[in-house]
Amino acid sequence: MSLYEKNRPRRSFAHTLLRWLLIIGGVAIFAIGWQVTEINFKDLITGFDDVQPLLNSLLHPEFVTRETTDYTSTSLVQIPCTDNPPPQTKPNPDGYMELSSTCASRGETITVHGLNYPPRTQVILSLAAVDNPRRDRLAVVLTDVDGEFTTELTIPADFTYKSEGLAHRLTSEYEIESGPLQISETTKVVVGLMIQTVLLALMATIFAIVFAIPFSFLGARNLMTRSRFGTVIYYIVRFIMNLTRAIEPLIWAIIFAVWVGIGPFAGVLALTVHSVAALGKLYSEQIEGIENGPLEAITATGASGGQRIIYGVVPQIVAPFIAFTLYRWDINVRMSTVIGLVGGGGIGFVLIQWINLLQYEKAAVAVWAIAIVVSIMDYSSAIIRERLI
Repeated sequence: MSLYEKNRPRRSFAHTLLRWLLIIGGVAIFAIGWQVTEINFKDLITGFDDVQPLLNSLLHPEFVTRETTDYTSTSLVQIPCTDNPPPQTKPNPDGYMELSSTCASRGETITVHGLNYPPRTQVILSLAAVDNPRRDRLAVVLTDVDGEFTTELTIPADFTYKSEGLAHRLTSEYEIESGPLQISETTKVVVGLMIQTVLLALMATIFAIVFAIPFSFLGARNLMTRSRFGTVIYYIVRFIMNLTRAIEPLIWAIIFAVWVGIGPFAGVLALTVHSVAALGKLYSEQIEGIENGPLEAITATGASGGQRIIYGVVPQIVAPFIAFTLYRWDINVRMSTVIGLVGGGGIGFVLIQWINLLQYEKAAVAVWAIAIVVSIMDYSSAIIRERLI
């Protein structure tokens, strides 16, 4: 036996038992988490075909466009089935659909086989009742190199019509581009809304600074805990900032969208409230980390509380405050795209609409614009912060 083994401290039974209990507990928590979150890597692989049209649209955003010609093909689907279902659609050189069944009930699934479509073309499939103007968009499919596609469509359970047994219209739509390239209307809309998004974040940051600076001094331990009254104020301000910061901007956006109406003003208010708490915390921590030497020297001269802050604190915090503010503006630009999803204005408002309408090429323009603007702001603010701090 080596000298190390002789002198090595022996672990007690309790220590060994505790270690194994922690290992077993960790494995159990992981197993429970696996089940609760319904992790299934098989779906990740088998569902790839379903997401291909979306990925194709994201890789082909509608930045520029040409004049387009629309092509439409219609097949009849009887809902529900009767003894006399409609016939299959006749072949069409511009595209047509063959159905596994030309009749179905609500909630039933039919297989659609498309033929004679242009290769690698996005086709929109929708269902419209002959006696109801509402149109249900069921799927967006991508044709293969032979101009064909096969997909399964489920008749919506809430599909409404006035009369039983009518033949309703299952429509396929696609566009063929022609003519010179030009900036798309989508790009023009996105540019305008991205400017609104950046300015929305800027206004929220400016308003937040006005309230965050006084809150930061009231929430700084080294300045406020010199008296009992100051200590009470310190804890109250800290509690308010922590509570406000704990509520996500998305929740604030919903509150203000109801309060002042849907639009960018609701987004400004939501980001302002959250930014006041976030900046107040960053500012106060910076104040708490200042050098006490200058502050003590000014205090020794008999300076008042205001003079101690102006001459002992402010010179040490100006540069970090500017850096934190730029960083918060950067964060607010990213947050403003999210709060727009619930009516807070900016690019997020139209992004969620395009996604709901399955207009992924238009949504892709917004996604790429967000990525570009956020990257530029992140890079620029990082350089400025590096020079300031």
